[in-house]
Amino acid sequence: MSSTVISRWEPENKQFWEFTGKPIAKRNLLISIPALTLAFAVWMVWSVVVVNLPNVGFKFSTNQLFWLASLPALCGATLRIFYSFAVPIFGGRRWTAISTASLLIPAVGIGFAVQNPATPYEFFILLALLCGLGGGNFASSMANISFFYPKAQKGTALGLNAGLGNLGVSIVQLVVPLVITAGVFGSLGGDSTIILKAGKEVPMWLQNAGFIWVPFIAVSAIAAWFGMNDLAEAKASFADQAVIFKRKHNWLMCWLYLGTFGSFIGYSAGFPLLIKGQFPGVNALSYAWLGPLVGALARPIGGWLADKLGGARVTFWNFIAMGAGVLAVLNYLPHKGAGGDFYGFLFAFMVLFATSGIGNGSTFRMIPVIFMTERQRAAGNTQADKDQAIRDANKEAAAVLGFSSAVGAYGGFFIPKSYGSSIAATGGPEAALYSFIIFYVTCTFITWWYYSRKNAPMPC
Repeated sequence: MSSTVISRWEPENKQFWEFTGKPIAKRNLLISIPALTLAFAVWMVWSVVVVNLPNVGFKFSTNQLFWLASLPALCGATLRIFYSFAVPIFGGRRWTAISTASLLIPAVGIGFAVQNPATPYEFFILLALLCGLGGGNFASSMANISFFYPKAQKGTALGLNAGLGNLGVSIVQLVVPLVITAGVFGSLGGDSTIILKAGKEVPMWLQNAGFIWVPFIAVSAIAAWFGMNDLAEAKASFADQAVIFKRKHNWLMCWLYLGTFGSFIGYSAGFPLLIKGQFPGVNALSYAWLGPLVGALARPIGGWLADKLGGARVTFWNFIAMGAGVLAVLNYLPHKGAGGDFYGFLFAFMVLFATSGIGNGSTFRMIPVIFMTERQRAAGNTQADKDQAIRDANKEAAAVLGFSSAVGAYGGFFIPKSYGSSIAATGGPEAALYSFIIFYVTCTFITWWYYSRKNAPMPC
């Protein structure tokens, strides 16, 4: 058997974990995190690029720009359905390396496309869809890391992988506005475009929004290929994993994760355009990166709190806080184009980003506990039955982690489009925001009824 494939893996065995498993798990996690960070950066790069397309000569309507901001999330969410089942079929090391390398396609494509104002809108749609490759990576990355850690540490490990991976959203919204102002790659990067900024002519290299990620993607893919491991125990066919579609708690957790991660990625994708539309005197890109940063940093905290206090308890109170955050956003919005308080609006959104991050961590802590409990309840009394229950629970939990992340990612499409539809129909985003509150109420009730109340059917 190849040295990259580990045949024996028993993270619940304390002796094995301390002397053998922990250093291997840490190494795989440390390589996984930057790969996932880059995936999020490529996935969300359009949230910044669309704001600058009109500056470099592209005559797209506001609705067309909202579509370009939304399509990566739509494609990424759909790809996650397939990526959810990839690791047990192809192996975590192999799939991480290949899926990371695939990010080179949209990164290079954007770099060339934005240099020519004659590039058709349809080609930008294709590139936006290809950026969805980055969104797909999350499902396989989380499923892979979940196999490496014992149940008691899954919340923290998954929180670190996802939270630091989510930083890619903030990094792209912070780094891209900087690198497009300089000829980072010299003559290799192409010529600049002269734009008007504050009444002055300044050069812009919008192509750097794509090119800047290329060397990092290449290094990360190579590191994954040579530094990560495949677990023989994690092997499973699609048919083996498809049992999750019969599990009630799979669908319930998909709904809850749509409320947490769907909010995080949807707010991230729509935040720059929402600021620009509601507070036109504010430079949206000066502030847009703050929200994803807060949400990403809060995610490991959510996982840690869930390990300490219980995932369901943290998730329940978190959804209540999210509803309150939306009410605060509504309070600070301008009404009929007048009034409004930008800094109050910004603070309210920081609360929303923070709570979405905490909820991401706590819901992903709930999933392994739910499926481990469910399989152990159904297991026989022999040691062989108990061991098999643990293996089955790990495989099902990994598949659910991936599949629920797919469902959750659709929030990245629906939230920006809800803003656009609400503004087109009523002149403001209020209708969309009220619908988010109603959704959070349903999430709060589901969490309480099934998981957090006294005598809940599946306490976690």
